[in-house]
Amino acid sequence: MTDTDADTAPSRLRSVLPDLAPWRASADFRRLWVSGLISNFGSFLTFVALPVQIKDLTGSAAAVGAIGAVELVPLIVFGLYGGALADALDKRGLILWTEAGQGLLSAVLLLNALMPHPAVWPLYVVAALSSALVSVQRPALDSLWPRIVAHDHLPAAASLNTFRWTVGGVAGPALAGVVVAYAGLGWAYAADLVTFVVSVALIIPIASSPAAHEAAKPSLKAIAEGARYAWSRKELLGTYAVDLAAMFLAMPLALLPFLADELDAEWSLGLMYATVPLGAMLVSVTSGWTARVHRHGRMVVLSAALWGVAVAAAGVVGNVWLVLLFLTVAGGCDMVSGIFRGVMWNQTIPDELRGRLAGIELLSYSVGPTLGQVRSGGFAAWWGVRTSVWSGGLLCAGAVGVLALCLPKLMTYDARTDEHGARVRAQREAAARA
Repeated sequence: MTDTDADTAPSRLRSVLPDLAPWRASADFRRLWVSGLISNFGSFLTFVALPVQIKDLTGSAAAVGAIGAVELVPLIVFGLYGGALADALDKRGLILWTEAGQGLLSAVLLLNALMPHPAVWPLYVVAALSSALVSVQRPALDSLWPRIVAHDHLPAAASLNTFRWTVGGVAGPALAGVVVAYAGLGWAYAADLVTFVVSVALIIPIASSPAAHEAAKPSLKAIAEGARYAWSRKELLGTYAVDLAAMFLAMPLALLPFLADELDAEWSLGLMYATVPLGAMLVSVTSGWTARVHRHGRMVVLSAALWGVAVAAAGVVGNVWLVLLFLTVAGGCDMVSGIFRGVMWNQTIPDELRGRLAGIELLSYSVGPTLGQVRSGGFAAWWGVRTSVWSGGLLCAGAVGVLALCLPKLMTYDARTDEHGARVRAQREAAARA
């Protein structure tokens, strides 16, 4: 190896690994990032424990499935209203109080689990209230990142945030399974409560983030204003539509238990569930290249189409190891799409509208997977499990292609020349100087 090769090896490695500039530059980013990492672990404990407890108490698969039903309406209603609140109120305060509220709900679950005869109905009430709190918190959280991270660091921040999520997505369920199986439901809820306490302690020192002077008061009119702005920005509309199509048509998670059975590989079910977050994590830890890509819309479309193709391949092949491989690839493609969608949103949406648009974003990436489970189950009932998987993947790829043709502004978007991005950059630079 020459001296030149030795010198360039570290630089090549740095070009692939995540850019840590936001972490080094912003103490508030570090606090919020660590807070989210810790609370995510706790949330995954409850994510696993809650359906297990309902199954144990009722023995009904329908009762377990009803969790999604009680979560959907608060998600839609409070996602939109939460976006308006995020624009009108102090974002940091909104995050703090909703985090504390989720901690109280964990305490309710703990008390119920410790009763001699735990009741079922509090579990549904907590699920609905938790969905409402998350729907209020997420727009505030998404609109706070651009306030505490420099404009040019937003792509790196998006990659670091996805890495945080994928760590929780891979390790959280595994840890939850061990805690629930060997320590019990009460310990899972208690651990979740502790993580929320720690998270709140980390959020308290973060600087307040008051509403922009131009922000509207929370109201139906304010929500409608955000919707009109989204409609006027066809490239943003394209990101929402592409994600909805990808999740609604190709989300395979509901069918994984049945797919494992058809492959005579029941042992692989846990691995199947881990593949999508594993693929996402592999992308996030090698995401340094994303900062050098400027055609974000094209990457959203390409990666969403490849997500569909990978899911279709998982439905076609008959070898369980190939299924695991293609599902991992699908998870990586979905993460690439998510990174570039997030960068487009954070770099081009004005701060006074960021919360309301974050509410719309919440619906695009949350409602799609929920409805996708319904679609995949219906297709499987009519035409079989594997047909449902591969046909959904192909429909996804086709739908994404049609959307790309119908929304040319998404395909031509360039972060270097976009007028909205330049305007938002100037707005934030002026605010920083004030």
